[in-house]
Amino acid sequence: MGVRLVLLVMLLLAGCSKTPEPAALDLNTALGGVADAGFTRALAPRTFQFPQDHAAHPDFRNEWWYVTGNVHTDSGRQFGYQVTLFRIALSPDKPVSSSAWATNQVWMAHVALTDVQTGEHLHDQRFARGALGLAGQSLQPFRVWLEDWQIVGDGAGEFPWAIALKAKDFTLNLQLRPQKPPVLQGNQGLSQKSSEAGNASYYYSLTRLQTLGEIYRDGQRFTVTGESWLDREWSTSALGKDQAGWDWFSLQWQDGHDLMFYRLRNKSGATDPYSAGKWVLPDGTAQTLGREDVTLKPLRYWQAHSGVKYPVAWEMHLPQQGQHVRIEALVDDQLMQTGITYWEGAVNIRDVASGKLLGQGYLEMSGYE
Repeated sequence: MGVRLVLLVMLLLAGCSKTPEPAALDLNTALGGVADAGFTRALAPRTFQFPQDHAAHPDFRNEWWYVTGNVHTDSGRQFGYQVTLFRIALSPDKPVSSSAWATNQVWMAHVALTDVQTGEHLHDQRFARGALGLAGQSLQPFRVWLEDWQIVGDGAGEFPWAIALKAKDFTLNLQLRPQKPPVLQGNQGLSQKSSEAGNASYYYSLTRLQTLGEIYRDGQRFTVTGESWLDREWSTSALGKDQAGWDWFSLQWQDGHDLMFYRLRNKSGATDPYSAGKWVLPDGTAQTLGREDVTLKPLRYWQAHSGVKYPVAWEMHLPQQGQHVRIEALVDDQLMQTGITYWEGAVNIRDVASGKLLGQGYLEMSGYE
């Protein structure tokens, strides 16, 4: 969740050039209930079907395939990575035009690599229209792509999936295989973000993906293994008028438990009542979490060159699950300075009392001023 929504807004407001560029945006207008009435809205729980729901849902305005992960070499060198492909419809219907460039679909991709040993965070982005084969999605065979950046699966859309892309400063060739079934976030996959009807998404996660492959950077090849996380969301509008930002956690414990939790922040700074998440057991069953079930406290801040401060260490308390942990960035500067600036990066999980390492994950933060 999180900045996935904001990033897509740039495409909504982009012009009709062949290669759209980010534009200024009014967050609440763009993500509120003002989309064209021709788009479908997330109004009630639905029946999810797999692998069909891995594919695109073009009747909704916004959609993304969002993969984050922590991997390491045999010698212990650790990397975090992010691969995200975003789709947004500029209008509910395809344009009536004979031009080969004509389309109502625009795509954006963000990729990043955190090299924990060197303390570097590398990132890249691309834009393309959903025309002339430049970007798109297919189910048989499964493929999501923007130019030569792609996630591909087998002929029926099933796993394993492969990530194959060459960015400006690094290359990823990774294979993903689920260790747990999909987790339907929110109410049977309906993730309500505010009190207004339709301000919601359909949202599922694959919270533990066995990952292996290769990373190339600085002329070096690294064979890596580890675990990744896939988030899939599609929606038409989400934010309420009083919401200003969010902090999103996807965390994997070494004992097999997983956690997704997003804290929506109101303009007053208070935690919004629609903050929510899931605690996933090793067997794949999930427990729903509300705002009152998770306590978050920022512990340490990192300041960007712009002067904006981001909390890069947190204390998290889940009383019902018996968890009292410290979540801390592996590298403080994991700022995504793309069309819109946000912080997203690899974190460790440690027990507050003992300091013992419990797991790893990813943290996303947006909207800090």
